[in-house]
Amino acid sequence: MVPNLKRGIGLVAASFIVLNGIIGAGIFALPGELSSQAGLLGPWLILLFGAFIAMIAWCFGALASYFKTSGGPVTYASQAFGPLAGFQVGWLLYVGRATSLAANTNVLFNYAAYFWEGVNSEFSKLILFIVIIGGLTIVNVMGIKSAMKAINLFSLLKVLPILVLILFGLPYVSPDGFLPTDFPVIDDFGTLILLILYAFVGFECVLFTTEETKNPTKTLPKALITTVGAITVVYFLIQLVYINIVTIDNNDAPLIELGRVVFGEAGVSIIIITALFSIMGTATSILLTAPRLTFSLAKDGSLPQWFSRVHTKYNTPANSIIFLGVFGLLLGITGTFVYLAVASALARILAYIVCILSLPIIRKKADQATRKKALKLPGGFLIPCLALLVCIVAVVFSPLKSWLYLFGFLSLGGLLYFINSRHKSNA
Repeated sequence: MVPNLKRGIGLVAASFIVLNGIIGAGIFALPGELSSQAGLLGPWLILLFGAFIAMIAWCFGALASYFKTSGGPVTYASQAFGPLAGFQVGWLLYVGRATSLAANTNVLFNYAAYFWEGVNSEFSKLILFIVIIGGLTIVNVMGIKSAMKAINLFSLLKVLPILVLILFGLPYVSPDGFLPTDFPVIDDFGTLILLILYAFVGFECVLFTTEETKNPTKTLPKALITTVGAITVVYFLIQLVYINIVTIDNNDAPLIELGRVVFGEAGVSIIIITALFSIMGTATSILLTAPRLTFSLAKDGSLPQWFSRVHTKYNTPANSIIFLGVFGLLLGITGTFVYLAVASALARILAYIVCILSLPIIRKKADQATRKKALKLPGGFLIPCLALLVCIVAVVFSPLKSWLYLFGFLSLGGLLYFINSRHKSNA
């Protein structure tokens, strides 16, 4: 008998997954770049793009209210446009999560370097990549309860210091430090847009756990909408505090100087430790949720069945988890944060476009009882149209280098899909 996945994720746990999917390397790497490019306009750009992301998350909340099985965006695209579209969306989101895993780990080293300068040597990075990603891979293979305990712990350790930093930093904000006096000249607007979006994307990761979530049609929309809204406020405040306090930008580890001004030298250690826990939490969340995506694709027949094997003892998609660990490790040791982050954001935005377009089709196909229980969006399809417009603008402004990265990742997905199709035709 094939073991089934267990429904062990409630509203709080789902919210923590969303939180960890979003808050990671982005908030610890973005403020310096955003400050140097946009100045006092930066916090308001965060608020603006946070509102845009909230609209996208709202669309995904509506989509989630129609389904109780795992797959999330893969299921949405497949139901609306067929299995090939489902695979393409699934692989795009998977690439987004894998590159995010690698990007997060790279930023972790930037902060850890303040404790140990040797961490940035190639050999040290290789060993630590293996230890960190390998250890988190093992934790996730050992069961969802073990992974959720780690995520809950990392969530508390990452959020509380950030909130304290905001609380003690707000008195430094002057009346003239809220609004820009002139519009700044932004050198690379496309990259900056994707970097801001990268700090917000990742909310969709919780949708991959639908089959392991209690009452998913109600739990997932609530977790998405409330958590994205709260994170937008936190991001706005941390950027506002940063731009008013820090005079020397450190784009590799920007919040260290902020911690130094607010708390003195002790603040440096506090920020570094917070960054390490935050990034570890996000990496754990990625290794929990993204393998459920390849697991779902394999169950649907789009990927080799090897990805759909469930561990007989721990009831987890062990092969999918191990594959992601190896993939993330290879990306991490060969890439840098900015390139990986931009590629991650672009991949997910393309997938968002397909999913948003699938909403009216899924609603039309649903039976009357399902449609009645599903989440209703105020204004009809106004929010999906605005969300779609935001995604298209981001894609249009995407730099060429991000497309080149993405093309390479999509080629790998196409190869796996082709191998699986040949295997099925010969069976």
